[in-house]
Amino acid sequence: IKRVESFRKQDLIYKILDTQAIVASGNKEKSSSGPDTSADDPKKKPGRPKKERKREPDKRPRESVEKAEAGAVQNRKEEVEPAPAPQPQSADETKKQREQPRKSDDDAQRRQSHDRPVRGERSERTEKSDRNERSERPERGDRGDRPDRGDRQDRGDRQDRGERSERPDRNGQKKPYEQRREVDKYDFEGLITNSGVLEIMPDGYGFLRSADYNYLNSPDDIYVSQSQIKLFGLKTGDNVKGTIRPPKEGEKYFPLIKVEEINGRSPDYIRDRVPFDYLTPLFPEEKFTLVGNGQYNLSVRVVDMFAPIGKGQRGLIVAQPKTGKTVLLKDIANAIAANHPEVYMIVLLIDERPEEVTDMARNVNAEVISSTFDEPAERHVRIANIVLEKAKRLVECGHDVVILLDSITRLARAYNTIAPASGKVLSGGVDANALHRPKRFFGAARNIENGGSLTILATALTETGSKMDDVIFEEFKGTGNMELQLDRKLSNKRVFPAVDVNPSSTRREELLLEKPMLDKIWILRNYLSDMNSVEAMEFLRDRISRTASNEEFLISMNSG
Repeated sequence: IKRVESFRKQDLIYKILDTQAIVASGNKEKSSSGPDTSADDPKKKPGRPKKERKREPDKRPRESVEKAEAGAVQNRKEEVEPAPAPQPQSADETKKQREQPRKSDDDAQRRQSHDRPVRGERSERTEKSDRNERSERPERGDRGDRPDRGDRQDRGDRQDRGERSERPDRNGQKKPYEQRREVDKYDFEGLITNSGVLEIMPDGYGFLRSADYNYLNSPDDIYVSQSQIKLFGLKTGDNVKGTIRPPKEGEKYFPLIKVEEINGRSPDYIRDRVPFDYLTPLFPEEKFTLVGNGQYNLSVRVVDMFAPIGKGQRGLIVAQPKTGKTVLLKDIANAIAANHPEVYMIVLLIDERPEEVTDMARNVNAEVISSTFDEPAERHVRIANIVLEKAKRLVECGHDVVILLDSITRLARAYNTIAPASGKVLSGGVDANALHRPKRFFGAARNIENGGSLTILATALTETGSKMDDVIFEEFKGTGNMELQLDRKLSNKRVFPAVDVNPSSTRREELLLEKPMLDKIWILRNYLSDMNSVEAMEFLRDRISRTASNEEFLISMNSG
């Protein structure tokens, strides 16, 4: 075949088939023109017998070969030029052309088939009968001729299977199953009432946090929608009480469905409240009574006499390590709780030991919020912020609140840790802007004109060997209006309370004490000024222990 490259693959195959057919037809004509010696020569083996096989006319590769052979037979005389493409023939004509030469030689091939020692004869296939000759199927009949099954309601009732507990088991024996109770679905919506401190998220919605988890994320959180926050004018720190419902499928928290009280007031009162920053601060005018009602502790009697505490006081307890400041805070908290049940008191322990937290929670009748020293600084700051916001919201509603903070030095350290670097660093490694937020916390204590009050008593550490603690104490030194000094010399001699009487005082104490008592206290101070802290405290312990109250002690001064 010339110019093979110019043909496509399919055309080339047809060309090869046509050429083979032409060559095969030429060889047959030559053999037919010569003498027929196949019958006379006994040595010459006959050709390989061919078996009659029926081919299905729908197989495309065989059809192409058959078409090529048919085209070659028609063009036997044209041996010079290649035959053109064969004309398509029907399947029946092709079948007849293939079967005619095979039938004539079929008997001769069967006689000589025993000469093949290798391959055995194949069993002839049974011819399939023509589709037209098959027996006709019986008619299925019209669907409408089928018998009517009847209406479903007309059928007989099924046999009652009975209860599961009454059915026999596989062995045919009945098991004594307990009767299952039908669980009634109750609607708990509006039946459960709960409360919590609101913390508003940046996205606008909020959660009511529980004091049991120190106002941090917990499973008891209650979801408050953004519409409710806008409707009632809620702020972070509001103590909200209302009805809730269980979470539905896909919900994670208990949602708040109705607000009943906000900070102990009705929602209508809260809507018109004045923000904390716009309230008028005054000096403390009402004194906390620390003595009486079963509270005759020597520590609180000394504090009540030399450094009286009023509602709205901003007090600083300056203490060295191991001077008993935590025990003194506990005594003051129990005295206020016993004599002033109208006051809401919070004990905030920042960076303290875990055992002190447990001791304070068990022995003080107040709300104890803590963040121990093994917690990160971010947790210290977050707890302190939400406690302060809660106290501000209560003061806006006219309540008296007391916060006992231990200690403000550790809180300032936490603020210094998380504060971004401003480039201005004070001595001791304190950032210049880090003390702004702890000052805001301590400065929130005030007595509100015609309103509530916020009292903060915080402990400050000194002489710890850390320059940072000294810098923090110096920053807070003049900000309070009440200061109580504790002396390490007294605690070393096991003299408690270890109060250094002479530097301990309260600003504008004449607003808290009556005139006759104030005059006698000034005389006593003048007498104790010549003594050192140890002599003064031992003198006071000896004289105060003989009397039942501070008034009785001051009256007995003239009698010696």
